[in-house]
Amino acid sequence: APESLMQALEDLDYLAALDNDGNLSEFGIIMSEFPLDPQLSKSLLASCEFECVDEMLTIAAMVTAPSCFLHAPPGTEEIARSRWRRFSHPAGDHFTLINIFNTFRAATAHPTHPGNREQWCCECFLSCSALSKAEMIRAELVEIMKRIELPISEPDFGSEANLLSIKKALLSGYFMHIARDVDGSGNYLMLTHKQVAQLHPFSSYYSTRRIPEWILFHEFSISEGNSIRVVSEISPHLFAELVPQYYFSNLPPSESKDILQEVINHLVPVSATEEEQK
Repeated sequence: APESLMQALEDLDYLAALDNDGNLSEFGIIMSEFPLDPQLSKSLLASCEFECVDEMLTIAAMVTAPSCFLHAPPGTEEIARSRWRRFSHPAGDHFTLINIFNTFRAATAHPTHPGNREQWCCECFLSCSALSKAEMIRAELVEIMKRIELPISEPDFGSEANLLSIKKALLSGYFMHIARDVDGSGNYLMLTHKQVAQLHPFSSYYSTRRIPEWILFHEFSISEGNSIRVVSEISPHLFAELVPQYYFSNLPPSESKDILQEVINHLVPVSATEEEQK
């Protein structure tokens, strides 16, 4: 549909993947080397700047592969949630996925028999095929990074600096996927099209007392009860720091936008008009 095509071109423009003539920019050409959604490709390239490539490679592989969470048989839902809680990271689902992937590789590094991987995944209510697929995708992405001579930083997962860097890399690509909890009960209003969504049951924030106010989400699904999947907490200040101004100015009016505008006003003095134009 023409509307979908125009929206896609607009999104690519926001991601700096197009030049002034509507052709792929130099940055867009590099983005297109990766068999990923443009937003994810942008985040992966941004991780080179923020020196968290190892972690972003894992996130990219895990969100591209099928969901690693298995639907628990009736009566075992609480057991499954308790197993998944072992991997939960307070910063959000993207970081939880890194924990799952790293633990999976460590636990199955030296299998004593062919069924070791399957057994470990079964005990954790995780999909062995999905995690194996993520391994393959990650290896492919590493090869592409090497082929086009992009730097791969050393793993540093867990440090405060690394967590902040990952959030910056994610926001560089997913600034269009931001939502705010408007009533303190997990009803998230998305900035882009004023639609309310709830957390997916597989989220590490689901059924917990701590519900973050501002989140970045990987995808929104109408078919699954207006749910948002793979969410992590962000701060308005971090969003204001990384969002392209021309994207922000095109957002529809809302209370959330007014809050963010106040943050931006504090970060960017009025005299910075020349810098904005640059």
